[in-house]
Amino acid sequence: MMLYTKIDIPRSPVRFAYEHRTMLFGSCFAESIGKRLSGSLFRAEINPFGTLYNPASVAMAIERLIEGMTFTSDDLFQYEGLYHSFFHHSFFSSVSADECLQQINERLQQAAVMLSSADRIIITWGTAYVYRLKGTGQTVANCHKLPEKYFERARLSVEEIVSLWEPLMAKLQKKHPSLQWLFTVSPIRHWRDGAHENQLSKATLHLAVEALQERFPVQTAYFPAYELMMDELRDYRFYADDMCHPSLTAIQYIWERFIEVCMDEPARCLLKEAEEIRKALDHRPFNPQSEAYRRFLTQTLLKIDRFNEKMPYLCFKQERKDIERLQTEQ
Repeated sequence: MMLYTKIDIPRSPVRFAYEHRTMLFGSCFAESIGKRLSGSLFRAEINPFGTLYNPASVAMAIERLIEGMTFTSDDLFQYEGLYHSFFHHSFFSSVSADECLQQINERLQQAAVMLSSADRIIITWGTAYVYRLKGTGQTVANCHKLPEKYFERARLSVEEIVSLWEPLMAKLQKKHPSLQWLFTVSPIRHWRDGAHENQLSKATLHLAVEALQERFPVQTAYFPAYELMMDELRDYRFYADDMCHPSLTAIQYIWERFIEVCMDEPARCLLKEAEEIRKALDHRPFNPQSEAYRRFLTQTLLKIDRFNEKMPYLCFKQERKDIERLQTEQ
């Protein structure tokens, strides 16, 4: 007896391999998948502007990376003792304007280099609703808890989203013809928008993705993270305590479906080995001076060497350096 509706997901035309450089932009779900990619030793740059929710803010972030325009003090504002950027998540906010700009521009420069050689881009849109500054009309990536009186709220139309993204994607495809895009709609419910409004928002995002797929049929694909959450995981036990975000179990399930349909066969075969190396690198010993830990470090280096032989384009220079430093400290 089948007690749930299983989604039949065909193998994605956009495949991910260890030789690829991947960038991820968008909502918390992009963060979750990105961390699992990097945790499996994929070369991934995750949300260089912090978590972004709406298509307009994600487009502005990518445009800024293409242009390589650094941020200045004119791009910051001060509120409740912190300096913020309307282009960024509050993760970058700081009591010092210089420190805020340093964090922002370091990530920008790092991400711009990654974008110039990226093979895959994963985009996760969370909501079609945007907040615009009254007076200037600037769409903000984050309100930074400013009072609502400073903003106007609006829902982007399908046409508005496509008009932002079509030229942006065309510009990047001209520079990097082999670049491929994987779009997802975040399974996180934006309940503060309202139940009906959330549905309208998600529908708008789905239609915008479909329109972009029609314009870029070879370079784009869609991964149904939203549908997996709404159908295969249609139960509140798969939600976090806020009843809006997917639980860790749900994220892991969606990640496993992602592996199933979006990863190439060699990458899937190496995943377990990669995850073991990542766990070893993250390990913190109870007794760092013990003989057992010395053997553990030696074994970890051997695992890295074996993995690197299979994937020679991956760089483990820093990891080797860290392990060798730990060995000399013993």
